[in-house]
Amino acid sequence: MSPAIGTPLDRVDGHQKVTGAARYSAEIPLPHLAHAAIVGAAIPSGTVTAIDTTRASAAGGILAILTHANLPKVAAQPHLLPSLVGAAAPGESFFPMQDDVVHYAGQPVALVVAESHESAQYAASLVDVRYERTPSTTTIDEGRTAAYDAERLFGGLLPGRNERGDVETALAAADVRVDVAYRFAANHHNPIEPSATTAVWQDGRLTIYESTQGIRASQLTVAQLLGMPLSDVRVVTHFVGGGFGCKAMVWPHSTLAAMAARHVGRPVKLSLTRAQMYTSAGHREEQEQRMAVGATRDGLLTAIRHEKLSITSPFDDWAEPATGVSSQLYACPNYLGEHRLIHGNTMTPTFTRGPGESLGVFVLETAMDELAHDIGVDPIELRVRNHGDTDDRGNPWSSDGLQECMRRGAELFGWSDRHPTPRSRREGDQLIGTGMAAAAYPVALFMPTQHARARLYADGSAVVQTGTQEFGTGVLTAMTQVAADGLGLPLGSVRFEAGDTDLPNTTAAVGSAGAGMVSAAVHAAATALSDQVLALEVVDPGAPLHGADPASIEVRDGRIARRDGLGSSETCAELMARNRQATIEATGSWTPPPLDTPHGLLTFGAQFAEVAVDPDSGLVRVRRMVGVFAPGRVLNPKLARSQLMGGMLWGLGQALLEGNRMDARYGRWGASSLGEYLVPVNADAPEVTVDFVEVGDSIVNPLGVKGVGEIGQVGVAAAIANAVFHATGHRIRELPMAAELVMDTAPVPA
Repeated sequence: MSPAIGTPLDRVDGHQKVTGAARYSAEIPLPHLAHAAIVGAAIPSGTVTAIDTTRASAAGGILAILTHANLPKVAAQPHLLPSLVGAAAPGESFFPMQDDVVHYAGQPVALVVAESHESAQYAASLVDVRYERTPSTTTIDEGRTAAYDAERLFGGLLPGRNERGDVETALAAADVRVDVAYRFAANHHNPIEPSATTAVWQDGRLTIYESTQGIRASQLTVAQLLGMPLSDVRVVTHFVGGGFGCKAMVWPHSTLAAMAARHVGRPVKLSLTRAQMYTSAGHREEQEQRMAVGATRDGLLTAIRHEKLSITSPFDDWAEPATGVSSQLYACPNYLGEHRLIHGNTMTPTFTRGPGESLGVFVLETAMDELAHDIGVDPIELRVRNHGDTDDRGNPWSSDGLQECMRRGAELFGWSDRHPTPRSRREGDQLIGTGMAAAAYPVALFMPTQHARARLYADGSAVVQTGTQEFGTGVLTAMTQVAADGLGLPLGSVRFEAGDTDLPNTTAAVGSAGAGMVSAAVHAAATALSDQVLALEVVDPGAPLHGADPASIEVRDGRIARRDGLGSSETCAELMARNRQATIEATGSWTPPPLDTPHGLLTFGAQFAEVAVDPDSGLVRVRRMVGVFAPGRVLNPKLARSQLMGGMLWGLGQALLEGNRMDARYGRWGASSLGEYLVPVNADAPEVTVDFVEVGDSIVNPLGVKGVGEIGQVGVAAAIANAVFHATGHRIRELPMAAELVMDTAPVPA
């Protein structure tokens, strides 16, 4: 029997998705289903002075219009705490429509419930809301003088400052210094499926069909806000059309849908519009970062100072933790990382793919490229010289692979053919450049205990269940493979079920932790069930392996046999039939290592890019990309390559296209649809090569899985920016690198 893990198996849910049979949260057919629409505030700061619902109520088919005047109060005010710690996970410490105060444009101020989606949307447009506007702060430039040092981030989970050694003294004494500042526009999530909730009450119990990355987090949050026992709230998520972080936290619309359903006594569906996705589900905040690097003349790092300034909401100290990787990717005795925040009139920002690492690594890796150029050292060689065997606490890595990734990437990319001098290669009117960057992403182990259940049937088939959800990553497929290997059954005999909080609990799929966490639980349940089967075999007088040492036998390809292949065997179905067993069931659990585990926990990779730049128009075309990664054990190479390629293409978009800015006059985002917010399309996609470096890891989880969810995006923008410099000789210190920034108006260097 060949192992299922490591096989490039096609998606088990592929047929459902391509035929339209897969049900998403806005497609649940329920009798007497009503529809809700949010009315968002038209100002960024102030109060609601009056709401006239006369015209909206007369529009036809209207069941209710809820405002702060008639919406019930929530049982508990939300408190920001990420879902990855196994607690309730509201996206912000604020719940709307509890009073007349407006904190940001788009904040829900009314909710219309109607017989149809069209009726609800039309009536929402007729609700007349009047305001008294007060001064607002919506950009860094507006709030710069009010910036403050962040003591804690993520609702207190992480420190806002980390330091070792004496950075200022080391910088002053450094032979070589690079001190650079960058500006980054805000980024927004644009999953193919906008957020949606369908809520139904029955006999006092609430079921919500939710587009979420964490069904347990949604259950905990809604139950807490409504003051309900956890057992009375069920969350079902069959399929999710992408998340990227915006569906990791639980936003007010989920609870508003439940409140509306209770108010009208009917199931209610609340689907956010594309425009509302920009004001209702978080974003990557506008930010500025500064990186100062000191080094010896041969490029050994002596000091790193990494500073970040960003804008957050009026009520939360939220910032992407930009210094997590820069503090430990390279061996450096002196380090200072600090975050400064501005309270502004936006909703609380949230996780966006590679939160913190995406831009933190961009700043670090472009500074490293600048240092390499200044001292005349190859960029790969500079990184090899500075990569350490331990993390910033002196702990050895649970597994490494960075140098191997860079060497393998250089081989695939043809890095040795590169001429190091900028502007040394031209094809017609285009300047050609190449660049690279290291990539790293933390392995998230600060999760609760993970649980799963396995059941073997008398016909030899099995089902394994756990409360995760499929949001495009292929978890149903990969966990079928894990279950099959753990049970010793053929793939075709195993079914994996998920997407329901009534199943055993696993954590939210955030922080690239889903594969490692869920696979550990599934493996535990499957092997526990296999052990039960073996125990029954050795005590059954009629069994061919009666009296054998359990350690000497195994379930392989559905048969119970000796590990050495000698002697008789029988199928699991034969054993169960003889013992009149209709089913055999086992549960399994796994608890992640403690936070103070004495190991460094990063996933490593290396990114390479080639660009063609038209210096007259400023147009940058990425012609090819190579990414090599060391994510521990790869459960399914086909799924992993797909996910990593998607991350790399996202990084291309971040580098060249994606960015949103506030119109400070109105406190609203300039772009509020996919027609205005630029993302890469097929015509932008270059040739992409993805490869793996195999590293064993016995620390992170039983199967050695570190995850690939976000590492594919990290480092891409830096590799592209470094390639643009190599092509043009000019550094671009802003993302996205719009054409007007790249356009060559400077004289050609001699």
